[in-house]
Amino acid sequence: MITISLCLIVKNEEKTLAGCLNSIKDLVEEIIIVDTGSTDRTKEIALSYTDKVYHFDWINDFSAARNFAFSKATMDYQLWLDADDVLLEKDQIAFRELKQTLSLEIDMVLMKYHYVVDANNNPVYCFYRERLVKRANNYKWNDPVHEYIEYGGNYIISDIAVTHKKIDSSSDRNLKIYEEQLSNNIPLSPRSLYYYAKELRDHQMYEKAVKYFKLFLETEEGSIDECINACLEIGKIYKLHNNISNALHYFFNSFHYDLPKGEACCEIAKIYKDKKDYLKAIYWYELILSLKPSDENISITKTDSWNFTPKIELCVCYYNIGNLEKAIYYNELAGEIKGSHESVLYNRKFLKKFKHEKETFHV
Repeated sequence: MITISLCLIVKNEEKTLAGCLNSIKDLVEEIIIVDTGSTDRTKEIALSYTDKVYHFDWINDFSAARNFAFSKATMDYQLWLDADDVLLEKDQIAFRELKQTLSLEIDMVLMKYHYVVDANNNPVYCFYRERLVKRANNYKWNDPVHEYIEYGGNYIISDIAVTHKKIDSSSDRNLKIYEEQLSNNIPLSPRSLYYYAKELRDHQMYEKAVKYFKLFLETEEGSIDECINACLEIGKIYKLHNNISNALHYFFNSFHYDLPKGEACCEIAKIYKDKKDYLKAIYWYELILSLKPSDENISITKTDSWNFTPKIELCVCYYNIGNLEKAIYYNELAGEIKGSHESVLYNRKFLKKFKHEKETFHV
């Protein structure tokens, strides 16, 4: 059976660190924690789980800190988590099974990252990350922020999910790192252009975000998923500012890179629904239900866009064109996904009453 070193970098994580470690401590042989300057109880909590706690002077470079943590590992594989990540019970079971069966010929394991979950821990946004890597291959982290490991060697894709349990709201830390690079005349890589644009969007610097998303697309060096998401983000910003023509242009432009994605079709359908052009909205929502998200999609997937959203919206669209039976049909399909959702419950009550009144009227 393989052995695993868990590698974390932390700073002021007293609220989440214990939960993270409790979910993984029995599945690894070694826990390495690198602290980058905590002023709370983080280090005290870390030392209650492992004596391998190290200090690393923060230099505005996440990759440098993660590579330092990796350098302290001694087991067959290195597993990385953030302090606000956990493995839920079902994923702990699956992880244990993987550990017992994984061949040392495997260099890397990609696992799902449930980055945003609902109250029932169902994923809202998810994607894959390079989560478990063979130490002998000397994998390195790249980029000072939104750091990553280059895929390489013999890798497998697992259904095991790491669940993100973020408590505190995001800061401007990442944005400042990118802007420090630019102020020092350090050019941003295509990938960094993409993530810088996302940081700008998150800080509502929309005009500048569009500029950098477009600069990213002009490099023609991004991954398929990054290019698609850049088109969607530009489209959503234009839509936010009521520039519907440009919004549609970029939503449709996402199809240039791959088959239509549920997220893009939902955005297009919503525009037509808002215009009360229900037949066109129905076309795009029903198209989504014939699509299937890629099992190897490594970018963020908004899971509701592929199932719940089109079904609940089709209920509304069909009601508005007078097709009560299909409205009821799609509401019940949505209910199979989220049975207690307020829209499902309201629609069910409303449609039942409307159908009864209609039948009574015809009598």
